[in-house]
Amino acid sequence: MDAATSLKKKLALPLIVALIFILLFNVNLPNNNNKSIPKPSGPAGVCSLGISEQTITPLKNTKHLLVSAYVDQRVKDLDIRIIGIFKRDSIQPLHCVFCCTNVLSKTTPATILQHSDHFGFPFTTTDVMCQIPQNCKATRVTLLTTPDKESASDSTWLPIRNQKSDRQKEENMKFDFTVCISNLFGDYNNVLQFQTNEIYKCKVVIYNTSCGPELDRLLQNYSQEGFVEMVPWPIDKHLNPSRGWLHSEHGGDVHYFGQLTTLNECIYRSMERSRYVLLNDIDEIIMPYQHKDLMSLMNTLQNQNPNTGVFLIENHTYPKKTFNQNKWGPLPQWNGVPGFDIMVHIYREEPNRNIYHPHKLIVQPRAVQQTSVHDVLMMSATKFKVPPDVCRIIHSPIRTPTDPPLDRLHVDTRLWDFKDKLLPNVIKVLRRAELLRSETQN
Repeated sequence: MDAATSLKKKLALPLIVALIFILLFNVNLPNNNNKSIPKPSGPAGVCSLGISEQTITPLKNTKHLLVSAYVDQRVKDLDIRIIGIFKRDSIQPLHCVFCCTNVLSKTTPATILQHSDHFGFPFTTTDVMCQIPQNCKATRVTLLTTPDKESASDSTWLPIRNQKSDRQKEENMKFDFTVCISNLFGDYNNVLQFQTNEIYKCKVVIYNTSCGPELDRLLQNYSQEGFVEMVPWPIDKHLNPSRGWLHSEHGGDVHYFGQLTTLNECIYRSMERSRYVLLNDIDEIIMPYQHKDLMSLMNTLQNQNPNTGVFLIENHTYPKKTFNQNKWGPLPQWNGVPGFDIMVHIYREEPNRNIYHPHKLIVQPRAVQQTSVHDVLMMSATKFKVPPDVCRIIHSPIRTPTDPPLDRLHVDTRLWDFKDKLLPNVIKVLRRAELLRSETQN
Protein backbone atom coordinates (compact mmCIF):
# COMPACT_ATOMS: atom_id res chain seq x y z
CA MET A 1 0.00 0.00 0.00
CA ASP A 2 1.55 3.37 -1.01
CA ALA A 3 1.62 6.47 1.18
CA ALA A 4 -1.35 8.13 -0.54
CA THR A 5 -3.58 5.09 -0.09
CA SER A 6 -2.49 4.77 3.52
CA LEU A 7 -3.37 8.41 4.19
CA LYS A 8 -6.81 8.03 2.60
CA LYS A 9 -7.57 5.08 4.85
CA LYS A 10 -6.44 6.99 7.92
CA LEU A 11 -8.72 9.85 6.93
CA ALA A 12 -11.79 7.73 6.32
CA LEU A 13 -12.53 6.40 9.81
CA PRO A 14 -13.51 9.58 11.72
CA LEU A 15 -16.00 10.76 9.11
CA ILE A 16 -18.65 8.24 10.06
CA VAL A 17 -18.15 9.18 13.71
CA ALA A 18 -19.24 12.72 12.86
CA LEU A 19 -22.39 11.66 11.00
CA ILE A 20 -23.52 9.19 13.65
CA PHE A 21 -22.82 11.77 16.35
CA ILE A 22 -25.12 14.19 14.55
CA LEU A 23 -27.88 11.57 14.32
CA LEU A 24 -27.85 10.96 18.07
CA PHE A 25 -27.55 14.58 19.18
CA ASN A 26 -30.81 15.89 17.74
CA VAL A 27 -34.25 14.32 17.44
CA ASN A 28 -36.16 16.32 14.81
CA LEU A 29 -35.66 14.78 11.37
CA PRO A 30 -38.47 13.90 8.99
CA ASN A 31 -37.95 10.67 7.09
CA ASN A 32 -39.37 11.94 3.81
CA ASN A 33 -36.93 14.76 3.14
CA ASN A 34 -34.45 13.10 0.83
CA LYS A 35 -34.41 15.72 -1.86
CA SER A 36 -32.68 19.04 -2.36
CA ILE A 37 -34.63 22.29 -2.33
CA PRO A 38 -37.36 21.93 -4.96
CA LYS A 39 -36.98 24.00 -8.10
CA PRO A 40 -39.63 26.61 -8.82
CA SER A 41 -42.08 25.44 -11.43
CA GLY A 42 -43.56 27.41 -14.31
CA PRO A 43 -44.76 27.09 -17.87
CA ALA A 44 -42.34 26.33 -20.65
CA GLY A 45 -41.46 29.09 -23.06
CA VAL A 46 -39.19 32.08 -23.31
CA CYS A 47 -37.70 31.55 -19.82
CA SER A 48 -37.56 27.77 -19.83
CA LEU A 49 -34.53 27.37 -22.06
CA GLY A 50 -31.14 27.58 -20.39
CA ILE A 51 -32.28 26.96 -16.81
CA SER A 52 -29.17 26.10 -14.81
CA GLU A 53 -29.11 22.66 -13.27
CA GLN A 54 -25.56 23.18 -12.02
CA THR A 55 -24.37 24.41 -8.64
CA ILE A 56 -21.75 26.64 -10.30
CA THR A 57 -22.74 28.55 -13.44
CA PRO A 58 -20.38 30.81 -15.44
CA LEU A 59 -21.79 34.30 -16.04
CA LYS A 60 -21.74 35.13 -19.74
CA ASN A 61 -19.25 37.80 -20.90
CA THR A 62 -17.53 37.97 -17.50
CA LYS A 63 -14.93 36.12 -15.42
CA HIS A 64 -17.49 35.51 -12.68
CA LEU A 65 -19.41 32.47 -11.43
CA LEU A 66 -22.98 32.31 -10.15
CA VAL A 67 -24.10 29.79 -7.52
CA SER A 68 -27.72 30.35 -6.47
CA ALA A 69 -30.48 32.95 -6.06
CA TYR A 70 -32.71 33.51 -3.02
CA VAL A 71 -35.52 35.83 -2.05
CA ASP A 72 -34.08 38.26 0.52
CA GLN A 73 -36.05 41.42 1.31
CA ARG A 74 -34.11 42.41 4.42
CA VAL A 75 -32.30 45.16 2.48
CA LYS A 76 -34.57 48.10 1.63
CA ASP A 77 -35.83 48.21 -1.97
CA LEU A 78 -34.02 44.97 -2.87
CA ASP A 79 -35.67 41.57 -3.27
CA ILE A 80 -33.22 38.95 -4.54
CA ARG A 81 -29.74 37.93 -3.40
CA ILE A 82 -27.62 36.08 -5.96
CA ILE A 83 -24.62 34.33 -4.40
CA GLY A 84 -21.57 34.18 -6.63
CA ILE A 85 -17.80 34.02 -6.89
CA PHE A 86 -16.44 37.14 -8.61
CA LYS A 87 -12.96 38.13 -9.79
CA ARG A 88 -12.11 41.09 -7.60
CA ASP A 89 -10.27 43.13 -10.23
CA SER A 90 -12.92 42.64 -12.91
CA ILE A 91 -16.07 44.07 -11.35
CA GLN A 92 -18.36 45.72 -13.90
CA PRO A 93 -21.92 47.11 -13.91
CA LEU A 94 -24.53 44.36 -14.11
CA HIS A 95 -28.27 44.30 -14.73
CA CYS A 96 -30.92 41.94 -13.37
CA VAL A 97 -33.67 40.49 -15.55
CA PHE A 98 -36.42 38.19 -14.40
CA CYS A 99 -38.77 35.59 -15.77
CA CYS A 100 -42.21 36.82 -14.69
CA THR A 101 -44.54 33.88 -15.25
CA ASN A 102 -42.85 33.21 -18.59
CA VAL A 103 -42.56 36.88 -19.63
CA LEU A 104 -39.27 38.77 -19.57
CA SER A 105 -39.17 41.72 -17.18
CA LYS A 106 -37.46 45.00 -17.86
CA THR A 107 -33.91 45.11 -16.48
CA THR A 108 -33.06 46.65 -13.11
CA PRO A 109 -29.59 47.73 -11.97
CA ALA A 110 -27.70 45.26 -9.81
CA THR A 111 -26.04 46.12 -6.51
CA ILE A 112 -22.74 44.23 -6.14
CA LEU A 113 -21.53 43.47 -2.61
CA GLN A 114 -18.12 41.83 -2.38
CA HIS A 115 -17.46 40.06 0.93
CA SER A 116 -14.68 41.68 2.94
CA ASP A 117 -12.96 38.39 3.79
CA HIS A 118 -11.08 37.01 0.80
CA PHE A 119 -7.62 36.36 2.34
CA GLY A 120 -5.89 37.90 -0.66
CA PHE A 121 -7.28 35.53 -3.31
CA PRO A 122 -8.23 36.89 -6.76
CA PHE A 123 -11.79 35.52 -6.49
CA THR A 124 -14.13 36.27 -3.60
CA THR A 125 -17.66 35.48 -2.47
CA THR A 126 -19.96 38.18 -3.83
CA ASP A 127 -23.64 38.98 -3.37
CA VAL A 128 -25.56 40.57 -6.23
CA MET A 129 -28.75 42.25 -5.02
CA CYS A 130 -31.67 42.79 -7.39
CA GLN A 131 -35.01 44.58 -7.29
CA ILE A 132 -37.97 42.81 -8.85
CA PRO A 133 -40.02 45.12 -11.12
CA GLN A 134 -43.63 45.82 -10.15
CA ASN A 135 -46.27 43.29 -11.22
CA CYS A 136 -43.64 40.61 -11.81
CA LYS A 137 -44.13 37.24 -10.19
CA ALA A 138 -40.49 36.25 -10.58
CA THR A 139 -39.48 32.60 -10.69
CA ARG A 140 -36.05 32.91 -12.33
CA VAL A 141 -33.32 35.51 -12.61
CA THR A 142 -30.20 36.12 -14.64
CA LEU A 143 -27.58 38.87 -14.91
CA LEU A 144 -26.62 40.84 -18.00
CA THR A 145 -23.67 43.08 -18.78
CA THR A 146 -25.94 45.50 -20.70
CA PRO A 147 -29.41 46.86 -19.86
CA ASP A 148 -30.81 45.32 -23.05
CA LYS A 149 -33.13 42.55 -21.90
CA GLU A 150 -33.12 40.95 -25.34
CA SER A 151 -29.58 39.71 -24.66
CA ALA A 152 -31.14 37.40 -22.06
CA SER A 153 -32.39 35.08 -24.77
CA ASP A 154 -29.26 32.93 -24.68
CA SER A 155 -28.43 33.44 -20.98
CA THR A 156 -28.60 30.83 -18.26
CA TRP A 157 -31.35 31.33 -15.68
CA LEU A 158 -31.11 30.65 -11.95
CA PRO A 159 -34.25 29.39 -10.18
CA ILE A 160 -35.25 31.67 -7.28
CA ARG A 161 -35.36 29.83 -3.95
CA ASN A 162 -37.06 30.67 -0.65
CA GLN A 163 -40.24 31.99 -2.27
CA LYS A 164 -43.07 33.12 0.01
CA SER A 165 -44.75 29.73 -0.36
CA ASP A 166 -41.62 28.14 1.18
CA ARG A 167 -41.49 30.36 4.26
CA GLN A 168 -42.20 28.97 7.69
CA LYS A 169 -42.65 30.43 11.13
CA GLU A 170 -39.73 29.56 13.37
CA GLU A 171 -41.80 27.16 15.46
CA ASN A 172 -42.82 25.30 12.27
CA MET A 173 -39.32 24.84 10.89
CA LYS A 174 -38.67 21.37 9.48
CA PHE A 175 -35.34 21.06 11.34
CA ASP A 176 -34.02 22.36 14.62
CA PHE A 177 -30.44 22.16 13.36
CA THR A 178 -28.60 21.95 10.07
CA VAL A 179 -24.88 21.19 9.96
CA CYS A 180 -23.07 22.77 7.01
CA ILE A 181 -19.99 20.76 6.00
CA SER A 182 -18.16 22.62 3.28
CA ASN A 183 -15.78 21.29 0.74
CA LEU A 184 -14.92 17.63 0.72
CA PHE A 185 -12.01 17.40 -1.72
CA GLY A 186 -8.85 15.48 -2.52
CA ASP A 187 -10.62 12.09 -2.39
CA TYR A 188 -11.27 12.61 1.32
CA ASN A 189 -12.15 9.20 2.75
CA ASN A 190 -12.30 9.59 6.53
CA VAL A 191 -15.35 7.41 7.08
CA LEU A 192 -15.30 7.13 10.86
CA GLN A 193 -15.28 10.93 11.22
CA PHE A 194 -19.00 10.72 10.54
CA GLN A 195 -19.76 8.75 13.70
CA THR A 196 -20.57 12.06 15.38
CA ASN A 197 -23.54 12.65 13.08
CA GLU A 198 -25.34 9.80 14.81
CA ILE A 199 -25.29 11.90 18.00
CA TYR A 200 -26.40 15.21 16.48
CA LYS A 201 -29.15 13.51 14.43
CA CYS A 202 -30.04 16.50 12.28
CA LYS A 203 -29.92 17.70 8.70
CA VAL A 204 -26.44 17.67 7.19
CA VAL A 205 -25.52 19.56 4.00
CA ILE A 206 -22.23 18.53 2.40
CA TYR A 207 -20.55 20.33 -0.50
CA ASN A 208 -18.63 17.64 -2.33
CA THR A 209 -15.85 18.22 -4.82
CA SER A 210 -14.47 14.69 -4.41
CA CYS A 211 -14.34 11.97 -1.79
CA GLY A 212 -13.08 8.42 -1.50
CA PRO A 213 -15.11 5.34 -2.53
CA GLU A 214 -15.92 4.13 0.98
CA LEU A 215 -17.05 7.56 2.10
CA ASP A 216 -19.12 7.99 -1.06
CA ARG A 217 -20.88 4.69 -0.32
CA LEU A 218 -21.60 5.83 3.23
CA LEU A 219 -22.92 9.24 2.15
CA GLN A 220 -25.14 7.73 -0.52
CA ASN A 221 -26.59 5.50 2.19
CA TYR A 222 -27.26 8.48 4.45
CA SER A 223 -28.75 10.43 1.53
CA GLN A 224 -31.26 7.64 0.93
CA GLU A 225 -32.29 7.92 4.58
CA GLY A 226 -32.95 11.62 4.02
CA PHE A 227 -30.77 13.40 6.51
CA VAL A 228 -27.72 14.07 4.29
CA GLU A 229 -28.03 16.44 1.35
CA MET A 230 -25.12 16.12 -1.06
CA VAL A 231 -24.45 19.28 -3.05
CA PRO A 232 -22.05 18.74 -5.99
CA TRP A 233 -19.29 21.36 -5.85
CA PRO A 234 -17.12 21.14 -9.00
CA ILE A 235 -15.13 24.29 -8.22
CA ASP A 236 -12.01 22.67 -9.68
CA LYS A 237 -13.70 22.59 -13.11
CA HIS A 238 -13.90 26.39 -13.15
CA LEU A 239 -10.98 27.70 -11.04
CA ASN A 240 -7.69 26.61 -9.53
CA PRO A 241 -8.87 26.26 -5.92
CA SER A 242 -6.38 26.63 -3.10
CA ARG A 243 -5.91 23.91 -0.50
CA GLY A 244 -5.04 26.60 2.04
CA TRP A 245 -6.56 29.73 3.54
CA LEU A 246 -4.00 32.44 2.67
CA HIS A 247 -3.13 33.38 -0.90
CA SER A 248 0.39 34.62 -0.09
CA GLU A 249 1.27 31.20 1.33
CA HIS A 250 -0.83 28.73 -0.62
CA GLY A 251 -1.56 30.33 -4.01
CA GLY A 252 -4.57 29.48 -6.16
CA ASP A 253 -7.63 31.41 -7.32
CA VAL A 254 -10.02 31.06 -4.40
CA HIS A 255 -9.81 30.34 -0.66
CA TYR A 256 -9.92 26.68 0.38
CA PHE A 257 -12.01 25.26 -2.50
CA GLY A 258 -14.55 28.07 -2.17
CA GLN A 259 -15.31 27.45 1.51
CA LEU A 260 -16.54 31.00 2.14
CA THR A 261 -19.08 30.70 -0.66
CA THR A 262 -20.42 27.33 0.45
CA LEU A 263 -20.86 28.50 4.05
CA ASN A 264 -22.94 31.45 2.89
CA GLU A 265 -24.87 29.33 0.39
CA CYS A 266 -25.72 26.83 3.10
CA ILE A 267 -27.10 29.55 5.38
CA TYR A 268 -29.50 30.73 2.66
CA ARG A 269 -30.34 27.15 1.66
CA SER A 270 -31.33 26.50 5.27
CA MET A 271 -33.06 29.81 6.00
CA GLU A 272 -36.65 28.63 5.56
CA ARG A 273 -36.31 25.15 7.02
CA SER A 274 -33.90 25.24 9.99
CA ARG A 275 -33.94 27.16 13.27
CA TYR A 276 -30.17 26.99 13.69
CA VAL A 277 -27.21 26.36 11.41
CA LEU A 278 -23.88 24.94 12.64
CA LEU A 279 -20.82 26.17 10.75
CA ASN A 280 -18.01 23.84 11.73
CA ASP A 281 -15.53 21.58 9.95
CA ILE A 282 -15.86 17.82 9.53
CA ASP A 283 -13.18 17.15 12.17
CA GLU A 284 -14.93 19.34 14.76
CA ILE A 285 -17.79 18.54 17.13
CA ILE A 286 -19.77 21.31 18.86
CA MET A 287 -20.18 19.69 22.27
CA PRO A 288 -22.37 20.92 25.17
CA TYR A 289 -20.89 20.22 28.59
CA GLN A 290 -23.75 21.27 30.89
CA HIS A 291 -26.69 20.11 28.79
CA LYS A 292 -27.76 16.74 27.48
CA ASP A 293 -27.99 17.88 23.85
CA LEU A 294 -27.78 20.87 21.52
CA MET A 295 -31.47 21.76 21.78
CA SER A 296 -31.29 22.03 25.57
CA LEU A 297 -28.15 24.14 25.23
CA MET A 298 -29.69 26.53 22.69
CA ASN A 299 -32.94 26.89 24.64
CA THR A 300 -30.90 28.02 27.64
CA LEU A 301 -28.62 30.33 25.67
CA GLN A 302 -31.51 31.88 23.74
CA ASN A 303 -33.52 32.54 26.90
CA GLN A 304 -30.49 34.19 28.49
CA ASN A 305 -29.68 36.16 25.33
CA PRO A 306 -33.00 36.81 23.56
CA ASN A 307 -31.59 39.28 20.99
CA THR A 308 -28.68 37.06 20.00
CA GLY A 309 -28.55 35.34 16.62
CA VAL A 310 -24.86 34.36 16.47
CA PHE A 311 -23.18 32.13 19.05
CA LEU A 312 -19.40 31.77 18.94
CA ILE A 313 -18.03 28.42 20.18
CA GLU A 314 -14.37 28.25 21.23
CA ASN A 315 -12.11 25.78 19.46
CA HIS A 316 -10.15 23.24 21.55
CA THR A 317 -7.63 20.92 19.92
CA TYR A 318 -7.39 17.24 20.88
CA PRO A 319 -4.02 15.98 19.58
CA LYS A 320 -3.66 12.37 18.57
CA LYS A 321 -1.96 10.41 21.36
CA THR A 322 -1.45 6.71 21.98
CA PHE A 323 -4.59 5.34 23.59
CA ASN A 324 -3.91 3.16 26.66
CA GLN A 325 -6.63 0.49 26.72
CA ASN A 326 -5.25 -0.97 29.94
CA LYS A 327 -5.92 2.37 31.64
CA TRP A 328 -9.10 3.51 29.91
CA GLY A 329 -10.68 0.24 28.85
CA PRO A 330 -11.21 -1.20 25.35
CA LEU A 331 -12.91 0.55 22.47
CA PRO A 332 -14.15 -1.14 19.30
CA GLN A 333 -11.66 -1.91 16.54
CA TRP A 334 -13.26 -0.99 13.22
CA ASN A 335 -11.76 -3.71 11.07
CA GLY A 336 -11.14 -2.56 7.51
CA VAL A 337 -12.95 0.79 7.90
CA PRO A 338 -10.86 3.73 6.64
CA GLY A 339 -9.97 6.52 9.04
CA PHE A 340 -9.31 6.96 12.74
CA ASP A 341 -11.66 6.74 15.71
CA ILE A 342 -12.25 10.13 17.34
CA MET A 343 -13.31 8.34 20.54
CA VAL A 344 -9.64 7.85 21.38
CA HIS A 345 -8.97 11.60 21.19
CA ILE A 346 -9.38 12.31 24.91
CA TYR A 347 -6.43 14.63 25.57
CA ARG A 348 -7.32 18.32 25.29
CA GLU A 349 -4.82 21.11 24.74
CA GLU A 350 -5.57 24.34 26.59
CA PRO A 351 -5.78 27.17 24.05
CA ASN A 352 -3.40 30.10 24.24
CA ARG A 353 -5.78 33.03 24.65
CA ASN A 354 -2.94 35.56 24.51
CA ILE A 355 -2.96 35.18 20.73
CA TYR A 356 -5.81 35.02 18.23
CA HIS A 357 -7.93 31.98 18.98
CA PRO A 358 -10.59 30.84 16.49
CA HIS A 359 -14.23 30.11 17.11
CA LYS A 360 -16.87 28.37 15.03
CA LEU A 361 -20.51 29.34 14.83
CA ILE A 362 -24.08 28.42 15.64
CA VAL A 363 -26.36 30.96 13.93
CA GLN A 364 -29.98 31.73 13.37
CA PRO A 365 -29.88 31.85 9.56
CA ARG A 366 -32.47 34.63 9.29
CA ALA A 367 -30.21 36.88 11.39
CA VAL A 368 -27.21 36.53 9.04
CA GLN A 369 -26.54 38.28 5.73
CA GLN A 370 -22.86 37.44 5.22
CA THR A 371 -20.51 35.13 7.10
CA SER A 372 -16.85 34.22 7.16
CA VAL A 373 -15.31 31.08 8.65
CA HIS A 374 -14.76 32.25 12.23
CA ASP A 375 -17.14 35.20 12.50
CA VAL A 376 -20.18 36.76 10.87
CA LEU A 377 -19.57 39.73 8.56
CA MET A 378 -23.10 41.19 8.35
CA MET A 379 -26.02 40.42 10.65
CA SER A 380 -29.18 41.84 12.15
CA ALA A 381 -28.69 40.45 15.67
CA THR A 382 -26.10 40.47 18.44
CA LYS A 383 -23.26 38.00 19.05
CA PHE A 384 -22.45 35.99 22.17
CA LYS A 385 -19.26 34.10 23.02
CA VAL A 386 -20.31 30.89 24.74
CA PRO A 387 -18.12 30.07 27.79
CA PRO A 388 -16.02 26.95 27.09
CA ASP A 389 -17.26 25.21 30.24
CA VAL A 390 -20.78 25.45 28.78
CA CYS A 391 -19.94 24.41 25.22
CA ARG A 392 -16.75 24.03 23.20
CA ILE A 393 -15.48 22.46 20.02
CA ILE A 394 -13.79 19.07 20.15
CA HIS A 395 -11.33 19.42 17.29
CA SER A 396 -9.58 16.17 16.29
CA PRO A 397 -7.27 17.05 13.40
CA ILE A 398 -5.16 14.57 11.47
CA ARG A 399 -2.05 16.40 12.61
CA THR A 400 -1.21 19.37 14.82
CA PRO A 401 1.57 22.00 14.51
CA THR A 402 3.03 20.95 17.88
CA ASP A 403 3.10 17.74 19.91
CA PRO A 404 2.64 18.74 23.55
CA PRO A 405 3.52 16.16 26.24
CA LEU A 406 0.72 14.42 28.12
CA ASP A 407 1.41 16.35 31.34
CA ARG A 408 0.38 19.54 29.55
CA LEU A 409 -2.93 18.09 28.34
CA HIS A 410 -6.30 17.67 30.06
CA VAL A 411 -8.24 14.40 29.97
CA ASP A 412 -11.72 14.91 28.49
CA THR A 413 -13.96 11.88 27.96
CA ARG A 414 -17.20 13.79 27.33
CA LEU A 415 -17.69 11.92 24.04
CA TRP A 416 -17.87 8.67 25.96
CA ASP A 417 -21.14 9.80 27.55
CA PHE A 418 -22.72 8.95 24.19
CA LYS A 419 -20.93 5.65 23.70
CA ASP A 420 -23.86 3.35 24.52
CA LYS A 421 -26.02 4.98 21.82
CA LEU A 422 -23.21 5.78 19.44
CA LEU A 423 -21.51 2.42 19.00
CA PRO A 424 -24.57 0.30 18.07
CA ASN A 425 -25.58 2.92 15.51
CA VAL A 426 -22.08 3.01 14.06
CA ILE A 427 -22.07 -0.76 13.63
CA LYS A 428 -25.54 -0.68 12.08
CA VAL A 429 -24.74 1.99 9.51
CA LEU A 430 -21.39 0.41 8.60
CA ARG A 431 -23.09 -2.92 7.97
CA ARG A 432 -25.85 -1.31 5.95
CA ALA A 433 -23.24 0.39 3.77
CA GLU A 434 -21.28 -2.90 3.57
CA LEU A 435 -18.16 -1.28 5.04
CA LEU A 436 -17.47 -3.75 7.85
CA ARG A 437 -15.25 -6.52 6.51
CA SER A 438 -15.56 -8.64 9.64
CA GLU A 439 -17.11 -8.50 13.07
CA THR A 440 -16.10 -5.49 15.16
CA GLN A 441 -13.81 -6.48 17.98
CA ASN A 442 -14.16 -4.99 21.47
